[in-house]
Amino acid sequence: MSQVVGRDDLLLVTLDTLRFDVAAELAEAGRLPNLAAHLPGGQWEERHAPGSFTYASHQAMFAGFLPTPAAPGPHPRLFAARFEGSESTADRTYVFDAPDLVSGLADAGYRTVCIGGVGFFNKRGALGSVLPGMFQESHWEPEFGVASPTSFEAQVARAERVVAELPTGQRLFLFVNVPSLHQPNWFHLPGATHEAGDSRATHAAALEYVDRHIGRLFAAASSRRRCFTIVCSDHGTAYGDDGWTGHRLGHESVWTVPYAHFFLEPGAH
Repeated sequence: MSQVVGRDDLLLVTLDTLRFDVAAELAEAGRLPNLAAHLPGGQWEERHAPGSFTYASHQAMFAGFLPTPAAPGPHPRLFAARFEGSESTADRTYVFDAPDLVSGLADAGYRTVCIGGVGFFNKRGALGSVLPGMFQESHWEPEFGVASPTSFEAQVARAERVVAELPTGQRLFLFVNVPSLHQPNWFHLPGATHEAGDSRATHAAALEYVDRHIGRLFAAASSRRRCFTIVCSDHGTAYGDDGWTGHRLGHESVWTVPYAHFFLEPGAH
């Protein structure tokens, strides 16, 4: 990353609330053709989330603590704030002196842009302004939110506009928080009802919805130069697993998340 930063554009996509097991099953079954085309080996990497809900996890990720490989470490990090005694900072780590990665990339000359999704990015109050407030430019509209059946399409359209308006030479760090997997997601499965509510099946249908449109996001992000891309979940969620429902709790379905990083070459989709 010490060579990538300053050379390539950067894209971070958090598929908010996506469970690892659902993501892995769909990739294995060929139900994520657009995502799987870019996943190393066509598979997600199993990792552990840095937090059990959106706010905590993104605060950690924006400090350089991305989801950790689900195997004994140590695991060198891609990004790290400079501090003494860090055992996960390696020679190839991009080290920044700012208090968070977003500011560090801005200091390195990047235009930092947030396209929010879930409520922690809606800028409707003080709490919902903290995370987007880290960025030089941030966007949120009700059409991007969890209650919109077309949220990701609306976010992608905004991303396309953002990229198109940038000067060619301006490096970009684009962050997109995708809310489609978060409850409510029942409306992504044909035949599902509000009364029946969300389920593992509607969660899977929401991921298939995202896959249908993510090629446009990848194409926009790599339209000007090569783009280093991270796609991951910030945490999972429980659908009655061992009696647990939801997240912000310590169940495996919450802590185990899918992760991938890869380069998008110019013209990728």
